[in-house]
Amino acid sequence: MKASLYTKEGHKKQEVVLNPEIYGVRMNERLLELVRNAYSANLRKGTADTKTRAEVRGGGKKPWKQKGTGNARHGSIRSPIWRGGGTVFGPHPRDYSVRLSQSIRNLALKVMLSKRADEKNLMLLESVTLESAKTKDWAAVLKMLPIKKKKAIYIAQELSVNMKRAMRNLRKWVEVKAATDVSAYDLMQREKVIIDESALALLEKRLGGEKKNEA
Repeated sequence: MKASLYTKEGHKKQEVVLNPEIYGVRMNERLLELVRNAYSANLRKGTADTKTRAEVRGGGKKPWKQKGTGNARHGSIRSPIWRGGGTVFGPHPRDYSVRLSQSIRNLALKVMLSKRADEKNLMLLESVTLESAKTKDWAAVLKMLPIKKKKAIYIAQELSVNMKRAMRNLRKWVEVKAATDVSAYDLMQREKVIIDESALALLEKRLGGEKKNEA
């Protein structure tokens, strides 16, 4: 498995041989589905709440006497069958989060990196150091890369202050993540993957690859 290394000017510098233990993993759709569902569940707030008859204000007095009125028997106007009454089996605050083991998260990230590499949607970029926090400087680098208008993710060794500020207005196009924080779910949302040359070793260390990259 190989990937093209580009300069900041958009020129293809060389082909880099990728570690097969990380970028040559067999596809596993079931694993990706599991991870996708887990990350989606973790985004849910779980704050929806309805009041039961015990929580609705009022209704302490019996609306009319038990017998002799010709009406049906009722004990409270806050009964669920009354308008304005409590709700039966309504939602209450809960935690939707799903915990995935570190090994599952790492394997899913390997699968997604392998998938993007197999699709020829993974490329390397020479280390980028922004001298200022201007968005136009970061945009100038991105426009030189063969990603066109497709959504991409840039994996950096670390996020400098200038990078954090410069990328904010371009997040819908190119999301920036540190190599220590990027997840398989991030890659699922983006068609193109750009990896900073200096982040390769950090990704390899994080994912447990033993073989070194060869140019």
